[in-house]
Amino acid sequence: MIEAPPQEPRELDGTGGVRVELVSRTFAAKRGPIQALSGMSLHAGDREIVAVVGPSGCGKTTLLELICGLQRPDSGVVACAPAALMPQRDLLLPWLSAIDNAALALRARGVKREGARALAAPWLVRFGLAGFEQARPAALSGGMRQRVSFLRSMLAGKPVLALDEPFAALDAITRGEMQSWLGRVLSTEPRTVVLVTHDVEEAVLIADRVVVMSPRPGRAVAEVPVALARPRRRTDPEVTALREQVYTALEVPQ
Repeated sequence: MIEAPPQEPRELDGTGGVRVELVSRTFAAKRGPIQALSGMSLHAGDREIVAVVGPSGCGKTTLLELICGLQRPDSGVVACAPAALMPQRDLLLPWLSAIDNAALALRARGVKREGARALAAPWLVRFGLAGFEQARPAALSGGMRQRVSFLRSMLAGKPVLALDEPFAALDAITRGEMQSWLGRVLSTEPRTVVLVTHDVEEAVLIADRVVVMSPRPGRAVAEVPVALARPRRRTDPEVTALREQVYTALEVPQ
């Protein structure tokens, strides 16, 4: 979990949403400047889940870092409520137990260790980690490590979560289980979520909308609403149809 320092213009008055308007971002490189984003726009309403898909290198991670205030745009506007970034790697500290890794977010907010543990303990039970509170990361499965990482992001207390390929490193079976688990968690503990993923099916199963980005320099080229009740099953005909709609948008020459 990475907490973003507040930067202007960052916050939306009275909402937990995200607004990215015509944002461009270019990086210096030895072979010349690399434009990651050009005219990228994205909106996520309060407690809405928006998935972002696109080809490798199209600026998806850059987009999340801009949303979290870890980078500044060269042009355009990024405004959002306070946000926490969950990167692809869980970044758990190997010398800490599961409960202490999760409680790091509370410690960062000034809560003392015992108080942080007490606050984190019931959340570990809710996240299916009962009995593993004292386990070190090396003793946890990949799915358990991601649950601890996600819990740490939740305990940061931010209304916006930016998730960068959270399940990409997991095997297919575990990834499917974690997708279902995340959907259940967000139904009971809603947040505004911007989810970057290469998995189109994951996007359709979890999100309220799917934004499709072009190759670099990235910009939004399509938006697919997902107006389906939860829980969603990958075998549902509606899920299959929406998945194909997203794939079609990805294949259209830009």
